[in-house]
Amino acid sequence: MATLPEAAQALFDAAEFVTLATVQPDGQPQLSVVWVEREGDDLLMSTTTNRQKHRNLQRDPRASVLLYAKDNPYSYVEVRGNVTMTEEGGRELIDRLNQKYMGTPRYTWDDGTDNVRVVVRLSPTKVNFQ
Repeated sequence: MATLPEAAQALFDAAEFVTLATVQPDGQPQLSVVWVEREGDDLLMSTTTNRQKHRNLQRDPRASVLLYAKDNPYSYVEVRGNVTMTEEGGRELIDRLNQKYMGTPRYTWDDGTDNVRVVVRLSPTKVNFQ
C-alpha cells in the first residue's frame, strides 16, 4: 500500500475534479471525470451500476486516478491501485460529494431513476506526485 503526501491529500480534499481510468474488455483505457473524497489514503468515488466504469471495475479492479489542480495544472497527483465496490453508503457518498462540489446537500440529478449508487474505493499501490 502506498501513502498520499500531505500536499496531495490537500488536493484531494479540495473540490478538484479527477479523471478515473479503467480497463475496457478489449484492453483499451476508459476515462471518466468524477468527483472524489479521501478517506485516509483511500479515494472514494461514486458511480451507478449501469455505467461502463462500473462494469469495467467489476471485471478488472485495476484503476488509476489523475488529479491536476485547476490553479496549478503543472502539478499533479496520479494514484494507481485496485478498487473495491459496495452499494452500502452509495447514497450518502454522492450527497457528500454534491455538497463538496456543488454546495448543496442532496444530489438530485438522477433521483427517481432506478440507478443503484455504488461506492468505488481505490486503495493506492503507487502514488506519483509532481
